[in-house]
Amino acid sequence: MKRLISLIVSLLILAVIYWKIDFAGLIQVFRQCDRLWMAISLGMVVPITMITAWRLQQLMPAGGRLGFAEANKLILAASVLNMVLPSKMGDIAKAYFMRDKGHLSGSLALSMVVFEKACDMLSLLLWCVFGLLLYPQKDWLFWVMTISVTIGLVLGILLLSWPKFAQVFFNLGQAIAPKKLRAKLGKLSYSWQEMHDYFWRDPKHLLKITATSIFLWFLHLLQIWFFILALNAWTPFLSNLALSPLAILAGLLPLTFAGVGTRDAALIAFYAPYFNAATAAALGLLCTSRYLLPAIGGLPFLNQYLSTVQNNRNLT
Repeated sequence: MKRLISLIVSLLILAVIYWKIDFAGLIQVFRQCDRLWMAISLGMVVPITMITAWRLQQLMPAGGRLGFAEANKLILAASVLNMVLPSKMGDIAKAYFMRDKGHLSGSLALSMVVFEKACDMLSLLLWCVFGLLLYPQKDWLFWVMTISVTIGLVLGILLLSWPKFAQVFFNLGQAIAPKKLRAKLGKLSYSWQEMHDYFWRDPKHLLKITATSIFLWFLHLLQIWFFILALNAWTPFLSNLALSPLAILAGLLPLTFAGVGTRDAALIAFYAPYFNAATAAALGLLCTSRYLLPAIGGLPFLNQYLSTVQNNRNLT
């Protein structure tokens, strides 16, 4: 029911957006697009997925076994599950599979997924802060966003690097969270501690994973800039480093289906100084393709991972 409501909200937001903009202009934007840049930008899904799979391999302990092909299939199947199931069940499925194939404990597998998602979020926030600090057209709203994102980055780094701070954070969360979430926060707190103990014992390995995550998110934001070029529009690259992460963060709000709608509205608002609403709406559709194309690629592997989720619900 929650997923259905989020889908309805997404459709309503899109309906309002397409009602207000010139829909014929949106079609015209795609007709006049640069086909070479369009192919390059959409094709970046392949190296991004492959690097994500390689990083997943690097997360495994020395005795674990996860082939490169299997890692890619897992990433693609998780993309499907993340679009159709609530609460990022695709990422939980990765923990199940890493446990079964890599002969890991369930808690360690879950802690690896927690660390992977933490690296993704911190890398996104890092690029966002970098772009916002250099963004030339900051009004009071952008200063508020700059401060907010910077605070989020600092808190994330503290959670990742300071176990006592993380423990206080999770204890506070359990104290104020609804009853249904307390048990999940307790398990997450345990996994977070195990994740910290595992990754911080090898600083070189930690640095490799961190550097890979930062580079990976540079590629994500570069892909969005390539989308803009494909639409025959223009935004300075440094400005894109500020604006595109903000739109991605808007899409992470638990209001819509896979961020559709909120992300599109954010793109129209943030990129208004550079191109019109029809072009921004087209950019929103291309940004959605970043999630849709891997999900389509993961469909052949979906049954395997759905059965994995069904048989291992006790982990959550």
